[in-house]
Amino acid sequence: MAGIVGAGPHNGGVQVITGREEDSRYTIEGPEGVRRGLSRTEWIAQVRTLEAARSPRWVFPSVEADYPALVEAGVRLDRCHDLALAEGLLLAYEGRETESRSLRAAWARARGEQPPDDGPAFGEDVQPTLFSPRGPGLPEGVPVTEAARLVLAEQEKRMAATEAPGRMRLLLAAESASALAAVEMSAAGLPWRADLHRELLQERLGPRVPYGQRPKALVTLAAQISGAFGGREVNPDSSASVLRALGREGIEIPSARKYLLRDIDHPAIAPLLEYKELSRLHSANGWTWLDEWVADGRFRPHYVVGGVVSGRWATRGGGALQIPKVLRTCVRADPGWQLVVADAAQLEPRVLTALSGDRRLAEVAAATDLYARLAEALFSGTQYVPLRPGDTRDDRSRAKIAMLSAMYGGTSGEAGPLLALLRRRFPDAVSYVEHAAAAGERGERVRSRLGRTSPAPSAAWRALTGGLAEDEASETRARRASRGWGRFTRNFVVQASAADLTSVLLATLRRRLPPPAHLVFFLHDEVIVHTPAELATEVAALVEQAVQESAHLLFGPACPVRFPMHAIPADTYAEAK
Repeated sequence: MAGIVGAGPHNGGVQVITGREEDSRYTIEGPEGVRRGLSRTEWIAQVRTLEAARSPRWVFPSVEADYPALVEAGVRLDRCHDLALAEGLLLAYEGRETESRSLRAAWARARGEQPPDDGPAFGEDVQPTLFSPRGPGLPEGVPVTEAARLVLAEQEKRMAATEAPGRMRLLLAAESASALAAVEMSAAGLPWRADLHRELLQERLGPRVPYGQRPKALVTLAAQISGAFGGREVNPDSSASVLRALGREGIEIPSARKYLLRDIDHPAIAPLLEYKELSRLHSANGWTWLDEWVADGRFRPHYVVGGVVSGRWATRGGGALQIPKVLRTCVRADPGWQLVVADAAQLEPRVLTALSGDRRLAEVAAATDLYARLAEALFSGTQYVPLRPGDTRDDRSRAKIAMLSAMYGGTSGEAGPLLALLRRRFPDAVSYVEHAAAAGERGERVRSRLGRTSPAPSAAWRALTGGLAEDEASETRARRASRGWGRFTRNFVVQASAADLTSVLLATLRRRLPPPAHLVFFLHDEVIVHTPAELATEVAALVEQAVQESAHLLFGPACPVRFPMHAIPADTYAEAK
């Protein structure tokens, strides 16, 4: 494991602790002793020398805070331990996720003292200074490396005290390596053709207009919408205005969401749906976005590792996790290079299969299209009874509804009967998530495969579900709250374990890529590598090998579940999708 993701507690080899002091000078503590008061330039030179000569395991108070300066200077580190990310994961495991994970708080806890509330708790979306000495710092006279050394030792003790130390060790190592990858991806940027983006905006929206004004296409559509309602002005940007207009036509719907509008037969619906699509393009990825986020042919979002409580990543601005299909043609490799785009097929159902050990479902998961094979297993030889007149049989979609109902707790409409059928055919898999749901309904925590831990429900939730119901309405609210938290924990065990797998995948792939190929994008179950064209086939094979190796690390080499990850070399993102 250590050879793949740099896992540890440190058991041999060279270890170096480094960080910034209050005066923005740097300290390095390694086998050659301690060097304090280093300028940024001196510090970068020292790190470069040590990395080249010793390839140590670096210990950072926060990779997010200090690694960008190294990457900017052309220094790439092989492995590290991120104290901030480790502290957050360990605090959550111990049921203390609301406590600060600042260096000062962690140092106080390591000394058996009451930690100050002077930094972000796990999962908070803050600026990239986690565990940085900036802000409320360490007590005077305590060097950052001394505090980091004590915190590291304490973290290793806490790691060893978990139920599965090996898994927790892998999780902390993979998250730390993911932090390195996140900084490197932000620095490298996703290749983006701004000229093509502008052409697309011109074609879809019309000429650029001053901020706050509607482009020509939206003005035209707004007029068409009002015309379809008899010429009475309707503001398509206002749900209330749209609902009032529909109500005057005798059409009552609870909201103006697209999925509800699509079923309505009215001449205003087609231009209204088009308006919504183009308005979203203008507001989320229009000219202002392009000016702010794309420079020198690159889109550089700021990734937040584990920014969601389940372990999924988030971003600060830029919407990197929601690149619309229409803009994927703008994501284009440099001349002589290619993008290797890889995504894991139906990752979460396969993770559930591996977690539950359901052998029958593992046979289904052997197929590349899990849902198509699941449909055969569920509905072969059965008679179809339509839920509504006019419905046609689509067994693959019904199988997907059944699986999503198991993982997310859906019971409305066709979901309930389909989930019951899935439970009869694959009891081990469904039982696994239902046990997690029952734990949540009782207010208990659940864990991912490697030890990510769900937060506790709020005090208000406990008061509502734990008290004696005064009336039937109170009892109904309590049941709803209980089931709601159960749906969260039901999905948490699957989604967080999928985050475990992709974290290990990133760590593994990052170290395997042949230079100068490099990661440029990550989204839940999808990665993009920018590589010289002559290396594209090799890189695609490495991606597919890395996901299998990662699955074996998580679930053991005897795991029968197949995790296909299709890696496609292409010139543009759109071609691979």
